Amino acid sequence: MEGLPPEARDALLLSLKVSLWAVAASLPPGVLVAFALARWRFPGRGLLNGLVHLPLILPPVVTGYLLLVTFGPRGPVGAPLAELGIVFAFRWTGAALAAAIMAFPLMVRAIRLSIEAVDPRLEQAAGTLGASRPWVFATVTLPLILPGIVTGAILSFAKAMGEFGATITFVSNIPGETQTLPTAIYAFLQVPGGEAAALALVGVSVAVAMTALGLSEVLGGWLTRRVSGR
Repeated sequence: MEGLPPEARDALLLSLKVSLWAVAASLPPGVLVAFALARWRFPGRGLLNGLVHLPLILPPVVTGYLLLVTFGPRGPVGAPLAELGIVFAFRWTGAALAAAIMAFPLMVRAIRLSIEAVDPRLEQAAGTLGASRPWVFATVTLPLILPGIVTGAILSFAKAMGEFGATITFVSNIPGETQTLPTAIYAFLQVPGGEAAALALVGVSVAVAMTALGLSEVLGGWLTRRVSGR
């Protein structure tokens, strides 16, 4: 980081902050939604599944625009929150929200596949011994799906670090406030002589992405072996 301009260092640190908050905020609902899609049958299940995966299909700019309309100062959700002092539009919190929504499908998918791989008879056996559903989930299901949760969280973090379209549409590209790693690269490419800084940030982005993918493989494999007792 010593060779990076101050703006680039700020963008990198903000990206790390945004990505960590995005993962932390989306993990609990991600586990709940993944469990609902994997195990429950209810009206609207197909609609929920479609909404979860919609950010993967829509252009990111469309997602950012919908966030701006919904969570903007005059939006149906943003206006009441603004009265409480909670603002997302053109703030780093909005960047975290955009990153969380764009990464949410990857997280849910990884966790859902892990839940579907668990034999329901194990949970049923614990239930017949008198354990409540929350206790069965905490002591049987959760340890078995932990590799999927870790993998989903790491992939979500990597996706959040690289989010661009929804972020720049929803919170703009304000240095020191909403300028993340991808938007900083874009900004450096728009000014003469900014190619070197942009290239350095590209290298950082590649390194972070490869590290995240490597960690997901290593930790996922290690946790799988721990759970299976091998």
